Amino acid sequence: MSPERLGCGWLWRLIMAVLLRVSLGHAAPPSPTDGTDCSARGPASYILVFTGLWSPQTFPKQYPMFRPPAQWSKLIAVTHNSRFQLWREGAAAGGGVQSFAELGLTVEVVKEAKEARKRRAVGAMYRTAGIPNGISHSSTELLMQPRTPLLSLMVKVIPSPDWFVGVDSFSLCEGGQWKQEVTLDLQPFDAGTDSGFTFSSPNYPTVPVENVTRITSQMPHHPANSFFYPRLKELPPIATVKAIRQDRSSARQVPMSNHILPNSISPQRFSETPLDCEVALWSSWGLCLGSCSRGGVRHRSRYILLRPANAGTPCPELEEQAECTHHNCLRRQ
Repeated sequence: MSPERLGCGWLWRLIMAVLLRVSLGHAAPPSPTDGTDCSARGPASYILVFTGLWSPQTFPKQYPMFRPPAQWSKLIAVTHNSRFQLWREGAAAGGGVQSFAELGLTVEVVKEAKEARKRRAVGAMYRTAGIPNGISHSSTELLMQPRTPLLSLMVKVIPSPDWFVGVDSFSLCEGGQWKQEVTLDLQPFDAGTDSGFTFSSPNYPTVPVENVTRITSQMPHHPANSFFYPRLKELPPIATVKAIRQDRSSARQVPMSNHILPNSISPQRFSETPLDCEVALWSSWGLCLGSCSRGGVRHRSRYILLRPANAGTPCPELEEQAECTHHNCLRRQ
């Protein structure tokens, strides 16, 4: 081969190598393996405050007063990335979520999270004590890492068949910055594993298991449902959760385990949800004992299923009478 051809071939390879290096230098960086886009420099410490707003003024229908009264289970929270899912609306509940939503047990959820932690999909797990009434607070400290910036949590509604409130995969990192403070309103969810309609329904397993669904003022559309308020477009929040970022210097001085920041919770004024009276169907008409020609009357009655509250529609008449006719007269022998 001639020297001219060798020189041209060498020059062509050199040009191609330079072009390849330039193109690689301008290519987009590879996406993170954990499926997140958090590029924050270092971790962030938060106080997580759960506030129950389950009051008899806001949720008067079938409000549990005893055996057991309205209360909240322990809170379980998981920090993770997109390769882990604690629960999700529209998806079937796993064994851990079912056990927690029905019985308030965390053993299976913790086991599933520990397995995911081995795959580097979960950062840490946190729990708080339960709340013995519907209106109170619990809190814990969170340490968020850039590789696991998502927060999921659950708290069981007690008593209930399989109802809970929660947060699904909420990111506390926006781009390269940790958020300073976040407050989320919480609504009740049905885990889809028990078919009970009311707070005190007996165990009635759903077969086959249904997907997790949001409970609204209209759904399930049945007057027996404890959250059925047809006059409301949507349910008021039954709870809130607030994440407050902590300054590193102050975090070293104050023990952060299960306490509430001073002045971080403002007094709540609970809205009053109107509850209309509900009555049963009329009974059958009674027979007339008197003479039909002398103006005898017959009676029927009904009873109250649900008493009104908070300026709801009052109950109608519970008894009714009508004149007797020949076909319903009872003649004495």
